[in-house]
Amino acid sequence: MKRDLSRREFLEAAVAAGTAVAGATVGGAGILSSPQPVSAKEPKTANEKLNLAVIGVADRGQANLNGVANESIVVLCDIDDRRLEVAGARFPNAKRVVDFREALEVANLDGVVCSTPDHMHAIVVAAALKKGLPVYCEKPLTHSVWEARQLRKLNAQARVPTQMGNQIHAEPNYRRVVEMIRAGTIGPVERVHVWLGSGVRSFPAVKPMETPSHIHYDQWIGPAPFRPFNEAHFHFNWRYWWDFGGGQLGDFGCHFMDLPFWALELGAPSSVAATGEKGHDGDNECPMRMRVEYKFPARGDMPPVHLTWSHGGWMPEGAEAYKMGSAVLFEGADGRLIADYGSHKLFMQEGKTAAPVKPWIENSVAGHHAEWLTAIRTNGSTSSHFEYGGNLTEAVLLGNVSYRAGKPLVWDTRNFKTDSPEADRFLKRDYRPGWSL
Repeated sequence: MKRDLSRREFLEAAVAAGTAVAGATVGGAGILSSPQPVSAKEPKTANEKLNLAVIGVADRGQANLNGVANESIVVLCDIDDRRLEVAGARFPNAKRVVDFREALEVANLDGVVCSTPDHMHAIVVAAALKKGLPVYCEKPLTHSVWEARQLRKLNAQARVPTQMGNQIHAEPNYRRVVEMIRAGTIGPVERVHVWLGSGVRSFPAVKPMETPSHIHYDQWIGPAPFRPFNEAHFHFNWRYWWDFGGGQLGDFGCHFMDLPFWALELGAPSSVAATGEKGHDGDNECPMRMRVEYKFPARGDMPPVHLTWSHGGWMPEGAEAYKMGSAVLFEGADGRLIADYGSHKLFMQEGKTAAPVKPWIENSVAGHHAEWLTAIRTNGSTSSHFEYGGNLTEAVLLGNVSYRAGKPLVWDTRNFKTDSPEADRFLKRDYRPGWSL
């Protein structure tokens, strides 16, 4: 929905202040899905290259670097000298640094790409936003629910183009599904199942190792509790330890739950209840299998929604019949619609027919990264900006809070607390001395 400038400014001010207004609450059901241009900075033409800092250059960092490679990469940052050398050989004119703070001091930056492990996302992004720099950040937007709320506020204050890296959001399949759900093809939707076929790795207890000479480990640890170097929680493997990642829910929740959030205009859940199974008894390991029951309140004339997330082999009853290892299943009064990243299938109730739905969501011309780059050039916006992405991240990570607390939770989004003081300690953690937002 298009909004005029004065309304946009009012809503952003409300988010920045942590208050709620009609149609847009901090963590509430009304989310800003398509705000107006957000920056007063002089736009660049399509022929002018953008000066970008890329923080994290391997794995997802390499994919994101590929997504912006046609711009002017002026600074590369990574804590692994070997990875930095590989990226530097590709962009020989780029400055190379191991500390992201040094990268952000480079003059005349037009944007920042953040592809660090989850526990560093908020630290890097907050620093960039405070400098008024547009940011592209991998999903999930943050490591904790509290950090997501803080970045939503900083995003509203900075008024620069932002994009969370749930890149499937830019694919046409999701857009067609959103159009069908919004058009009422299967009727009002009150039930959604989301499942991920794979589980997580399980690591046996291992002895500390000597830190390799090419790794700047203290910089990698950042705000997290210090643990002696170990490959079991380092490159890629960090995803499966609470100190650094959020498990499969943190990794894939912002991809698969993005679709029902977008289609059903979901906001903050009213309650969350999680259960799971670990590979061993280590307190810091994320669960191999997990199920989370999210309850969302009614939104306008749309009914409440019960959404179930499952991973590690746990699936809803009858899911095998759909022959999709990972999927999102919408159950409506008139039928069911199931989708994965690239396809969708419709099953109407007997006696019901599906009218054709005219596409109304524009296809992404060149993808998720290009959308952000275009927004920087035109002072425009993106489809997974940090208000939308932060709202989605908050809800996703509340599943981990419930699991770690070992109890169902009622969520008070306005006052940013659950009904359990013991659980609230998992909304935020203390940073290691010397680190802060």
